[in-house]
Amino acid sequence: MQLGLHVSNFTFGVPPEAFASTLARVATSAETAGFYRLSVMDHYFQIPNVGPAEAEMFEAYSTLGFIAAHTSRMKLGVLATGVTYRNPGFLAKQVTGIDVLSGGRAWLGIGAAWFEREHHGLGIPFPPLKQRFEMLEEAIQVCNQMWSDNNGPYAGKHYHLAETLCSPRPLQRPRPPILVAGSGERKTLRLVARYADICNVRGTSPEDAGRLLRLLDEHCEREGRDPGSIERTIVTRFDPGARGERASSEVDRLAAFSAMGVQGALGSLIGVADPAVMDVMGSKVIPALAKL
Repeated sequence: MQLGLHVSNFTFGVPPEAFASTLARVATSAETAGFYRLSVMDHYFQIPNVGPAEAEMFEAYSTLGFIAAHTSRMKLGVLATGVTYRNPGFLAKQVTGIDVLSGGRAWLGIGAAWFEREHHGLGIPFPPLKQRFEMLEEAIQVCNQMWSDNNGPYAGKHYHLAETLCSPRPLQRPRPPILVAGSGERKTLRLVARYADICNVRGTSPEDAGRLLRLLDEHCEREGRDPGSIERTIVTRFDPGARGERASSEVDRLAAFSAMGVQGALGSLIGVADPAVMDVMGSKVIPALAKL
């Protein structure tokens, strides 16, 4: 089982002039610890279950570009790009840029978006959920076409592109991996089965994750897709303690997900800016789970 670091909170307790050096240290220490991928959120206001809306938040893809310059091995992506925030042609170019400039380490994480407050706050249209799911499917189709040999037009219900030219092409072939985020049992998991290389479902309990993955298998059967071609990940939170006092229980907790077929866990790390916490992850948690 592999672990990914999800950076969801930029409130490091440092002044703005120290944000860059702190984030660089977090990213490089995560790579040294053995995290196999790193993700950031696609939000402009902090979300309620993490902190107050006024807390520090950065635009996702510019942040990934900064992190790419300070790392060399971790896969880099957004968990998850809100489909409402960018034209999909522009999004494909952003992911392509990260992929090329990072040496082939980008992945596209995408979802239907949900945080209504920041949409209204920044003047971004927030369509009904049904429309957002239609936009999500079309956006994935646009990205796939942008990353193919087809430079022709794309005509959908919500997006119309006269040309799908993408130069340079991503380094990864046939394209960067696609993660469709969410646990929606009818729509989201169907889109995973149809388009995604990676799923990311909620990690509330091993039993719930196992149930969702079995539903994904059923969608794959209907779509004629090999379920084994989709990497199975959860979103969670890591809390090993600064002295490793909870490291063993974290390993046991995540091992229970592995037993349900989960191959990777992407999680925020309590105390992420504390070097001692990262050392615990690198010495006691990640190596133990890599054996599963």
